[in-house]
Amino acid sequence: MLSSIVRFKERHAELYEFIMFNLLSNIATITNFVVLNIGNSILFKSLLDIPFSFLIFNYKTESGGLGGFLAFLLSFFCAQAVNFIVQRNLVFNSNNKLGSAIPIYLLTVMIVYVICLYIPTLVLEPLSAVVGSFWGMNLTNAINILVQVIIIYPVLKFVVMKKLPEQNEKAI
Repeated sequence: MLSSIVRFKERHAELYEFIMFNLLSNIATITNFVVLNIGNSILFKSLLDIPFSFLIFNYKTESGGLGGFLAFLLSFFCAQAVNFIVQRNLVFNSNNKLGSAIPIYLLTVMIVYVICLYIPTLVLEPLSAVVGSFWGMNLTNAINILVQVIIIYPVLKFVVMKKLPEQNEKAI
């Protein structure tokens, strides 16, 4: 079986990389869901009934209020920190300098952050009305994760994790 995987990787390197990106993103996804649920049920539980509105973010109590906002914020941050490490080391095997990779990744994450903090203001309340608040929160999180993959994968692949050419030592 291992030899089949190696042959597939050799023949379809790009597809293999994308599959690995998605499979190993599950580590960040699990982190995201665990932190989100701990945030809502423990860390920010007392803030769920406090409406929160700032710029484009409008978290009514039906959308989790300030507690919901903070739980989505914390879960996204933790997941992206885990994702950077996993993707750099296990998927892209990047050898570029962290000093140039991290600022671009952080900018990308901040843009995605704003998008993913805004999405719950659009979909959480209607989803919760149909499937209940627990499933509404988790379905909203799944939508956020899909948006993250669509944006972050190309940025990681073509910009942040771009490999530097290996330098061969010249024989004397």
